[in-house]
Amino acid sequence: MLEKAGVVAITTDSVTLNVCGSCHAALRKPDVIPRLALQNNLYRGDLPAHFQDLTWIEEKICAIYCVTAHVTRLFHSADLAHARTFHGNTCAHKMNVVSTMMVLPHTPADVNGLLSVVFVGPGKFDLKALGTVFRVRRHKIWSFLVWLKHHNRLYSVIGLDLTIASMYPEDDILPGLCDGVV
Repeated sequence: MLEKAGVVAITTDSVTLNVCGSCHAALRKPDVIPRLALQNNLYRGDLPAHFQDLTWIEEKICAIYCVTAHVTRLFHSADLAHARTFHGNTCAHKMNVVSTMMVLPHTPADVNGLLSVVFVGPGKFDLKALGTVFRVRRHKIWSFLVWLKHHNRLYSVIGLDLTIASMYPEDDILPGLCDGVV
């Protein structure tokens, strides 16, 4: 199986592909499979259509392994006509991968421990102006975890706690996020 975007051209006698440098180096060696090749059973398939709109924060809430901490830097618009407009970026920083998760979802406090928001601008920061950047939906989180438990062997032994899931809003910003805004 190949990613469609990586296939440049197919003719009757050849195929032209785009591959990354590390994959290309591995393919040039005899009997070496690239580290991230699908043959290494890393591909788990596409998510069902009703999970295609999961936010990155909802995925992080449901993850067994949290491998990154995120720092988001937001700048307030200087244009008064766009006073509620922000621009900025998020940097993901690698962490040691250790998982002792026996119950999911992660609590809001656990997730907030992996996030920082740096706000640069006049006045007080308004979380509601963030829109969907840190959006969480309780029903999406819970239904995704139930689906993972039935469709991913790594989740089959993980307990699901509805009490923790109820700590998340029905559809709003991650609880406690404002405590991490600098």
